[in-house]
Amino acid sequence: QVQLVESGGGLVQDGGSLRLSCAASGRTFPIYAMGWFRQAPGKEREFVAAIRLSAGSTVYVDSVKGRFTVSKDNAKNTVYLQMNSLKPEDTAVYYCAAFLSGRALYGDLRKGSDYEYWGQGTQVTVSS
Repeated sequence: QVQLVESGGGLVQDGGSLRLSCAASGRTFPIYAMGWFRQAPGKEREFVAAIRLSAGSTVYVDSVKGRFTVSKDNAKNTVYLQMNSLKPEDTAVYYCAAFLSGRALYGDLRKGSDYEYWGQGTQVTVSS
């Protein structure tokens, strides 16, 4: 089992910044990648970004490219999502999730259904 705990959400003004953290604990060695997703009220869950823990390579949804940066600290079993130039449309509950190595060959980092473990979420609100 893997436990994921997000932190760092809050209220920020249009154009502001926030940094989310996701700390993993438990049986973490099978984790191949960590992803960030978000869900706004009345909308479906949306992929935001992902990072492969060994290679460090990243994937982003087009709407956040150039504004968000996903990074990792393997020693701390923690991934981060630095969010700059935030917009009101970024308002959502943000979740981190663990993508296990067993899915690395055929899975898709952009698909939430390919992730095995999820955090409880942290609210990000961007006011206009």
